Amino acid sequence: MDIRALRYFTETVRQASFSRAADALHVTQSTVSKMVRQLEDEVDAPLLVRDGRRLQLTDTGRVVYEQGQQILASMQRLDAEVRDTKALRCGRLEIGIPPMINILCTPVLKAFRERHPEIAIVLKEDTGPQIEERVAHGELEIGMTVLPADPELELQTLPVARYPMWAVAQTGRFQKHRTTLRCAQLDGMPLVLLNNEFGLTRSLRGMFGQLGIEPEIVAQSAQWDWLVAMALAGMGAALLPEPFIHRLATNQLQAVRLVEPEVQWQVAYVTRGAYLSYAARAWMALSEELFAGGRVRK
Repeated sequence: MDIRALRYFTETVRQASFSRAADALHVTQSTVSKMVRQLEDEVDAPLLVRDGRRLQLTDTGRVVYEQGQQILASMQRLDAEVRDTKALRCGRLEIGIPPMINILCTPVLKAFRERHPEIAIVLKEDTGPQIEERVAHGELEIGMTVLPADPELELQTLPVARYPMWAVAQTGRFQKHRTTLRCAQLDGMPLVLLNNEFGLTRSLRGMFGQLGIEPEIVAQSAQWDWLVAMALAGMGAALLPEPFIHRLATNQLQAVRLVEPEVQWQVAYVTRGAYLSYAARAWMALSEELFAGGRVRK
């Protein structure tokens, strides 16, 4: 059914006149008459009959008028909601964020809420590889992970930050005043790592394989602060990104930066590479702005 013909018909009924409807619609009377006839042809029944100088609805005309008002009102609401969505005045955005990465996202979340308070943000926490799977299956529009992502999922990646990796251990495990540690020296060293489900562990194990080294993995956990506690207890060295090193406030721990090669914790967004909502595009643009230079801006 032609929406314009329906609008012309309902306005004619509302005005009870073809000429007044034409004035209200800013078209000629012949145009209104033509559109009403077109609508009658579509429903295969007369909609209006003349009773002297008055217009009277037929039974079919009454049904079309009543339903037409609802259809046109729905179209107006649809148009308004589309405009609001484009202007980021409404909407919902679900983002997958791993527990290790969430500490970086607070400035982005705060700034986004200030700029777009009408957008509902839902944060889905999971490991990087699980978030990659959920994005690939269309369960999440965007997510964050640690590179490299699983190549078999064929996801689009947008790197937003990178930080050096550090080894943290009980004071005395490394030489005094040492500030760096060659990766080759991790061979045979007792380590405590995040669980294998984490993107960071996937990246570290890939590095071990490339260098041909075999550290002794004595324990794994899903909590980075427990790794620190195990390192503090002398169980082994924890390998953590730089942002977590700044959170350590004890002189009983020693931290050295991994070099040769310098291992990077690379944080990136992953998408399916298809359409992104206005809200998702705004979030990612803000992330690029606040993560500029590989360090999140407060």
